[in-house]
Amino acid sequence: MSDDDSLEVVYEYVRIADLVAADIASGRLPLGARLPGEQELADMHGVSVSTSRRVRRELVRRGLVRALPAKGTFVIRTSPVDPGHDETPPPSP
Repeated sequence: MSDDDSLEVVYEYVRIADLVAADIASGRLPLGARLPGEQELADMHGVSVSTSRRVRRELVRRGLVRALPAKGTFVIRTSPVDPGHDETPPPSP
């Protein structure tokens, strides 16, 4: 196995989603807590707003948060329903 085989590519939105998920799991962001808005999250992590949107979508996909239009995004669970990291569904068998 070469060094390249062990290299795992992690998208920035997944890395940030993992950080937020860790904050949720640790209780730093408890049930019912409101997540920072898209712009604030982007500023906090030095990424674009579109990347912070992907972070939110990833957290929703994992079942950790729920986005309420014009209200914000709130923690609804402290452990992921689906711990996978990919927004793309797996290919059909």
